[in-house]
Amino acid sequence: MDALWFWIVAVMLAAYVVFDGFDLGVGILYPFVTRTEDERQQAIRSIGPVWDGNEVWLLAAGGTLFFAFPLVYASSFSGFYMPLMIVLWLLILRGLAVELRGHFKDPLWRSFFGGLFFFASTLLAIFFGAALANVVRGVPLGADNYFFLPLWTNWRTGANPGILDWYTVIGGVMALVALALHGALYLTLKTEGDLRIRARSAANRLWPLVAIATVLAVPATVVARPDSLHNYHAHPVALLSPIGVAVSLISILLAMRKHRELGAFISSCVYLIAMLCGAAAGLYPVLLPSTNPATASITIASSIAGPHSLKVGLVWWTFGTLLAMMYFCIVYWLFRGKVPEHADTYGH
Repeated sequence: MDALWFWIVAVMLAAYVVFDGFDLGVGILYPFVTRTEDERQQAIRSIGPVWDGNEVWLLAAGGTLFFAFPLVYASSFSGFYMPLMIVLWLLILRGLAVELRGHFKDPLWRSFFGGLFFFASTLLAIFFGAALANVVRGVPLGADNYFFLPLWTNWRTGANPGILDWYTVIGGVMALVALALHGALYLTLKTEGDLRIRARSAANRLWPLVAIATVLAVPATVVARPDSLHNYHAHPVALLSPIGVAVSLISILLAMRKHRELGAFISSCVYLIAMLCGAAAGLYPVLLPSTNPATASITIASSIAGPHSLKVGLVWWTFGTLLAMMYFCIVYWLFRGKVPEHADTYGH
């Protein structure tokens, strides 16, 4: 049960990154790949029917974490209170931008909400990457399993880091370029005309940046958290994650060169999943590492809920997840195909 719930949370977070990741990527690229109002509308319509549903996975992952590992949930939300509030506001602003932009045809109105869409999407990608880097690096847990992190200290990792340091900045930048590539491949798959051509060009330019960031991430993680490779030595099966990362990166490049849009996008999904699985494999069975030598890290065993709750919860989690998957299958089927260049809506 312990390992099962650990990987359930990991899978749900991976689902959020894959699905909402291309929404964020579209927002990041929005001012760079669109030139006309028709193209801006086309980019928004490509995610319009699905973006809000994609965020369900983030809510579900948070709820599952609260249910299965209440100590981690309480500790994390206390220490990361400020960045979590910022993320909440950015999610709200992004939703307002998508929903309100098309209400009026006034150029100033649409420019404002278009800029807000780009601003919120970009900062969300950076914050999510920095948040994952904070978890991988560790936090200064106290004896009561709570902690406080200032926004920054001396920009170094160590016993008393800040939310931002050299490692978490690398994590934020890596998430930014990876999700931008994910969004570019999605736009290439879902749009047509000049927007599709520019999205493909953006993907070609972003791929080397993602490859470089991926290569740098491994030694950076080892420096920030020296024991991060322990599980890879103890359990060689964990090496499937870095192998999956390398294979998916190469597959993205080959698929782009052969103009296989669906293959490139699926390879990007595999890349994101493999990266997250690699981080989870490096952490297991730790959920929140401690940088304080006097305090033990929060592990699965020390934070797991009671066995009866987990068994009952597994039944309801399975039922709810099946309903969510059915909804996603229906929505993505109804809005399959490319978004027309000159149309107010699309669907089948």
